Amino acid sequence: MKRVPLTSSMMASAGYDETTGVLEIEFLTGPVYQYVDVPKHLYRSLLDAPSQGRFFHGRIRDAFRCQRVTVFSAQ
Repeated sequence: MKRVPLTSSMMASAGYDETTGVLEIEFLTGPVYQYVDVPKHLYRSLLDAPSQGRFFHGRIRDAFRCQRVTVFSAQ
């Protein structure tokens, strides 16, 4: 999934799959998590939020099922 850079002190990037409703977030500490059944408007709101970390904590973190994923980079 293609992710876009975020201007957050806790998240490095976020991506969204419209077909599945999966929001993928890469944290600055390294882990990548996928959040399931996230409406597209919440992804857009995350990108536009003045505080992306605060938005994530208030609207996404405990509201959607998630799983940590392993991301392989092409080297």
